[in-house]
Amino acid sequence: MSTIAVAPHPMGPGAQLDAVALLATFAAPIAESTLPPTPPAPMAAADDGVRKAIRDVLRQGGFKPTGRSKPASEFLLGAEAQGAFPTINPPIDICNRVSLHSGMPISAIDADRIAGPLSIRMGGAGEEYVFNSAGHAIDLEGLLCLCDGEGACANAVKDAQRTKTTSDTKRLLVIVWGSKALPGLSNQTAAWLQAWLAAAGATVEPVACRTDA
Repeated sequence: MSTIAVAPHPMGPGAQLDAVALLATFAAPIAESTLPPTPPAPMAAADDGVRKAIRDVLRQGGFKPTGRSKPASEFLLGAEAQGAFPTINPPIDICNRVSLHSGMPISAIDADRIAGPLSIRMGGAGEEYVFNSAGHAIDLEGLLCLCDGEGACANAVKDAQRTKTTSDTKRLLVIVWGSKALPGLSNQTAAWLQAWLAAAGATVEPVACRTDA
């Protein structure tokens, strides 16, 4: 899992996706890890400008990032405002806390549930996947998605059920879904994630996101 191939964006050179990926490996299942103190954040808390830039990235293929299809980082913001921020396990909680503060949607999936080489591309017409245990599906048409040999498996809105982490997960693939309109913010977010996950006991290495010619 050394690279993720990023397909050319249909919007051409103006494509705004700035994705950064990390692979975090734990010696024991993630449910057994402990939450370390929060490292200092390298950026200010996200504002409306950050949220607009992220929505603009997701709109470029025709997807509408609103309502139940808004970026995952905005769901976290709403949950925090309602006093219902999710607590799952330390590594996922770290990803969610970083996402909330930075405004960057973050996918965190089980690297050992991935089948085949990885790429980032637009979802096609009629493409969907189940995103929860209740069997609910998300329409992926026009939405930038992480894909493996079996199809789409994650995106900035909802990750696929088939690649979600469990209490037994030991290898976590993390994708920061950022925007080139926010220079440096994706890398700052990934560096903060790397430091916090390493403090939680992970060995963290970068996974290159390579744009295909």
